[in-house]
Amino acid sequence: MNELYKLLLETLSLKTRSPQKVNQEVARRISDEVNRICRESPRIQNSGEIETWQQNLVNHRLKQCLKYYHLGSTRGRIELQSILSSIIYRYISSGHQGTTYQEKINLIEDFLQNFYGESLNVFRRESNLGSNYTPHFLLELAEYMAFTERYAKRRIQLPKNRSQQLIILRAQTFSSNQPPETSINVDTAGDGSFSHDDSTDRYNPLISQVRLMMATQEIENPLLEGNLRDTIINELITYLESRQQKDCVDYLVLRLRDLAPREIEQILGINPRQRDYLQQRFKYHLLRFALSHRWELVHQWLEADLEKNLGLTPQEWRIFTEKLTKVQQSILTMKCQGLSNSEIIKSMALSKTQLEKQWLKILELAWDLRNQ
Repeated sequence: MNELYKLLLETLSLKTRSPQKVNQEVARRISDEVNRICRESPRIQNSGEIETWQQNLVNHRLKQCLKYYHLGSTRGRIELQSILSSIIYRYISSGHQGTTYQEKINLIEDFLQNFYGESLNVFRRESNLGSNYTPHFLLELAEYMAFTERYAKRRIQLPKNRSQQLIILRAQTFSSNQPPETSINVDTAGDGSFSHDDSTDRYNPLISQVRLMMATQEIENPLLEGNLRDTIINELITYLESRQQKDCVDYLVLRLRDLAPREIEQILGINPRQRDYLQQRFKYHLLRFALSHRWELVHQWLEADLEKNLGLTPQEWRIFTEKLTKVQQSILTMKCQGLSNSEIIKSMALSKTQLEKQWLKILELAWDLRNQ
């Protein structure tokens, strides 16, 4: 019994509630994979630090596996879908320039269903498992999902000393309308009942849960009652697309994933200066959306609607009203009374455009005071 296996088995036994037989099998597969990598890699063999490499690889795989285990079956699958979707988002298209955001999301889901099947077949082959093996315990499912994340990120050597992640190459082939080889998703990969080891609900269809929010990490948030955040994001995407700002949609999706600027630049294929310009353009459209297009929805989400004095404290509200012109004060008063725009226009003899401009200035002033 080698030291790597003993370390893995001890950790899995301590940090999971899996049957000991399952712990043993997972520990054996991980240690065998690490030993094979170190044995077949010339770089590791020539480094003179084989044991250090072994330890680092084991720790990395163990950390990944336990991450998915503690997330549970549902949240673990959402996390995996989120990670892979962020990587391939830029590379998926329907073959024509007019691909909408929703069409792209549907294509990503179709692609990932096939990719999960490919990953399962590779996992079976590299782990010397039978052709009909499927995970039946949560730890086995976590092991498979961790493997799928690593498999997706494998670097494939290309001509001229270039390399690319495997999942990106697969996504580019998929977008070229080449026929997929398999049709199996992550649910199928783990089909079957779980033992007492599974602390989460039975499988539910993942796709419907991930449609618009596949890129977010905060799946459950008590502040987002009534799917208000989902609605805002959906409408913001529609707003950006209607103004031919699809690169801003791409930027939004990656920001929702909380990626670092450098990662966003790599995925979008832009340099820091281009990313900064894109960010400023996105902020401009975001403010236009938040302060004019759907101000009621956004302010409701921010708990800064008119019933809450636009989110201002009593002192801020006093300063705010003092800074308004007489026309703006009248508009604000009638808005607080619940009058419609048509009623305000008729009462104050304003045009629709004039009212919109004045209301935008009012909201901008409140926005500035809230954020000082």
